[in-house]
Amino acid sequence: MTSPHPPKVAGINPPVPAPAHTSAPAVPTPPTAPEPSSPTSGAPFQDRLAGWVSDLTTLHELTERLSRTADLDAALRELLRAGASLVGAGRGLVTLHPDSGTGHPVTVGLGLGHADIGHIETIPPAHDPRAPGPFTGPFAGPHTGPYVRLLDDLPPEGDRSGRVHPDIPGEDDLDPRHREVAARLGYAASYALPLESAAGPSGPDADTPPGAGRIGAAVWLYDEPAEPSERQRHLAGLYCGYATEHLARLIELTGARDTVATLREELLPSRLPRVPGIRLAVRHRTGPRGGGNWFDALPLPEGALALAIGGITDSGPGAIAATGRLRASLRAYAVMEGEDPVAVLSDLELLLRLTEPTRTATALFAYCEPPGTLPGEGRGRKVVVAGAGHCSPLIVGPGRVEYVETSLSAPLGMLACWEAPSVEIEPEPGETLLFYSDGLLHRTGDSMDRAFARLRSAAATVPRSDRRDPEAIADHVLRTVLPEDGDPADPAEDVVLLVAHFE
Repeated sequence: MTSPHPPKVAGINPPVPAPAHTSAPAVPTPPTAPEPSSPTSGAPFQDRLAGWVSDLTTLHELTERLSRTADLDAALRELLRAGASLVGAGRGLVTLHPDSGTGHPVTVGLGLGHADIGHIETIPPAHDPRAPGPFTGPFAGPHTGPYVRLLDDLPPEGDRSGRVHPDIPGEDDLDPRHREVAARLGYAASYALPLESAAGPSGPDADTPPGAGRIGAAVWLYDEPAEPSERQRHLAGLYCGYATEHLARLIELTGARDTVATLREELLPSRLPRVPGIRLAVRHRTGPRGGGNWFDALPLPEGALALAIGGITDSGPGAIAATGRLRASLRAYAVMEGEDPVAVLSDLELLLRLTEPTRTATALFAYCEPPGTLPGEGRGRKVVVAGAGHCSPLIVGPGRVEYVETSLSAPLGMLACWEAPSVEIEPEPGETLLFYSDGLLHRTGDSMDRAFARLRSAAATVPRSDRRDPEAIADHVLRTVLPEDGDPADPAEDVVLLVAHFE
């Protein structure tokens, strides 16, 4: 007869070595094949095997939830929630230190308010950075600010094991302030884990990207004296290892987005000009990749004003750079021949075909003439508008709310030679012109006809007390047009709203 063998399960090949970041194997190594004289010795192995399958299923579900988080704050909150379920805690907090690439400390709490986190931040460091010897906490170095010193007694970098305080009121070697804060917030034990990438820096001068190495730490708090079991520590360590890699990717992505947003903002006007008789306001919301929408307001000689808005195909850094070149060129043409908007856009179209042959652009240019000064005229300003594939402006006043009938024209770069007639508007004192990007309409999620109607209705319902304040008008229009739930139908679209009120 042959000896009995333990049952086999696909994907499991015991024994499995314990990961390096645990201080002891979380799951005991399964025994060798049972002796023939012990026919019932396979039952404990089956129990262990069932436990392994359950643990793998739990980790799979938790990491799947974490992988669906798209921003840093959501990922940190999911990390805290999942870690609390793994170690059996009720509250916790996680901190990313500045060297992770965030530029400043980021602290998120679970079951802790801002005041509670503030109390925890008053706990002194476990090691004095000014004292001799290494200071190996996650915030070691010349940092200043409200860091979570509760996490400063973690093992040095490279050691991914955690730190347990199973009975904080009974630990005599803890700082009195630590025990005081624990009593005030009602926790009696804690378990902290570093957030450390598997591929950390190899030396003090290692050139590593943001998010590599130790990027922060997480701590979970227990209401009563307690500590996680070896199995719980093992699962929490595995989960935090995956979470660290995910956070590192999000940190890098967030940094890239912030860089693109900063670059884009620098290419747009930092402030609006002040022109007698016209007050301006602008609202600008950028999509996640940075789109090609832009605006401009340029004072011209003799009290005139040039207003422009437009968009270029594509998004991302390339489109942002092209937008900057297009806007700079339009400014030059506006200074030279701004009183003729058709000529300005014709020059811009020629430049676009020569320098950006693979792109098209929409644009709307308005030349606001200075007020009439001839004796007996007493007329207000005249605005000359020319458009190339862009949405018509909306004029709002006590007696009318209507779209300006500009000539229908193709975008720049689509025809061999662009030219379309301009139109003249004579806004009365107290009236307002609204220039907007098509992203404002797309973000509503409605058809274009319904979106235009929605914008017109929003402009018509501006409270009477706000009709002479362009800032209030812009806020009211955006608040009324865009979805109230904050989840736009097309979040990738840029939104630009330029408001010009004529006094």
